[in-house]
Amino acid sequence: MLSDGAKTRIRGFLSGEAWKRRVALWGGAVAVALAAIVFARLGDAASRLFASALAFSPYWALAITPAMFALLAWLTRGRLKGTRGSGIPQVIASVQSRDHALRENWLSLKVVASKLLLTVAALAGGASVGREGPTVHIGAGIMHGIGRVMGYRDPYQTSRFLLAGGAAGIAAAFNTPLAGVVFAIEELSGTFEHHFSGVLLTAVIAAGVVSLGLMGNYAYFGHANVSLDFGAGWWAIVLCGAVCGLLGGAFARLIVAAGAGRPHWLFKHRARSPVWFAAACGLALALLGLWLGKGMFGTGYEQARELLQADHSSGGLFGAGKLAANLVSSLAGIPGGLFAPALAVGAGLGDNLSQLVPSAPHQAVILLGMCGYLAGLTQAPLTSAVICMEMTDNRELMLPVLATVLIARACSALVCHTPIYKALANQLAGTGAGQAAPAQH
Repeated sequence: MLSDGAKTRIRGFLSGEAWKRRVALWGGAVAVALAAIVFARLGDAASRLFASALAFSPYWALAITPAMFALLAWLTRGRLKGTRGSGIPQVIASVQSRDHALRENWLSLKVVASKLLLTVAALAGGASVGREGPTVHIGAGIMHGIGRVMGYRDPYQTSRFLLAGGAAGIAAAFNTPLAGVVFAIEELSGTFEHHFSGVLLTAVIAAGVVSLGLMGNYAYFGHANVSLDFGAGWWAIVLCGAVCGLLGGAFARLIVAAGAGRPHWLFKHRARSPVWFAAACGLALALLGLWLGKGMFGTGYEQARELLQADHSSGGLFGAGKLAANLVSSLAGIPGGLFAPALAVGAGLGDNLSQLVPSAPHQAVILLGMCGYLAGLTQAPLTSAVICMEMTDNRELMLPVLATVLIARACSALVCHTPIYKALANQLAGTGAGQAAPAQH
């Protein structure tokens, strides 16, 4: 005979309300995956369009990039302010908020659809931004809309749908299902709910199955079959963790300060003339591109992949230049994320640091640089570790990667005391619906 507790659990599992919620979440996850695939296709096409203009003449960047930055700043001055930046702070603030009006301003279908199109436009203009953070925003918005249509409007149920949407978005964008779960727990919510973990996992699996079926089984950066033997090479862990963590923390601190309008002497000009300020940022990016090459534009995915697959260091300035390119793109306050460009910066920094530890395999140091910088920027070590291992299909470096991200997280905290997305979410919550400072990333 079944106990009363077992009977209650069975009735709960079979209840119509439980299945209604499951169907809504699974159907929403499929919709998020499809949106992520469309977003990826459009983003790649936009990047190729800009690359074709550069192939005709690299000086086209001096006209295209400032003009696109100015246009995006103008388009996002009013009701579309919620599209600025990566969108992850908007999702975090929405998960924590009980204000329906604020959620609508950040997560309405109009906002997330505009987010997709405007980020694609940013990539067409050469902006050094990624689409992974915006995919989290889009995923949460889609889930928010489906939840409301299905009648799930109370704050607790809404938060469930937002977490599932964000997790499904990151899983579909990177083809990293496990990272989607860890990201939702570590970054979006900061807590682990036992009763929701299974629902979250199945939603991510649904998104992963759709992405796998339509895009194929692939590793985002290819397969990195490399290991790091115990010994002198392990100094690479300390080096990448400390240097990349400090630089990631410094970048985060600059973005958080910009969101608060500091330094005042600079950002009073952005407040007075946001369109011209964005155009100036676009011009700075174009000049960086003319100096250091086309890798300064876009996500930096191709350059990071080339560095990761190379057998020796290039000794170039790609890492430092890409960091500067990401900074001016972020300060412009246009739509676009930080994840993919951060991985490109980390790859460039790892390439430079590999010269200091010749006993360590070049590919291993590149991978440690990628996860170290991402952990320093986001202060989300587990998410950074899982993303990097899943994106490169590498399990041999699990312990070195975990050690690197923990060192990077500690070093980053010395520079930026509050994690970047949490700090920007707090700024959003403090300024109200759509009235945040322009650099909300």
